Amino acid sequence: MSYEEARDELDSVVRRLEAGGLSLKDSLALWERGEHLAATCEQWLEGARAKLAVAMEERGQGGGSDAETPF
Repeated sequence: MSYEEARDELDSVVRRLEAGGLSLKDSLALWERGEHLAATCEQWLEGARAKLAVAMEERGQGGGSDAETPF
């Protein structure tokens, strides 16, 4: 499942929970699904952070200086 799919489904779960009117059993099932989706999103984000950190580290060791960057 992609980050975007998990995020969109999590948004749907939150909206359904906030709307109310569900049985306790259904609410708990949705809550558990939401927890799983949130963990999936967090895994994607942690992976992206790790890749970014590696890229930044490689850039810093690649001989280029910050003065050469336009920003």
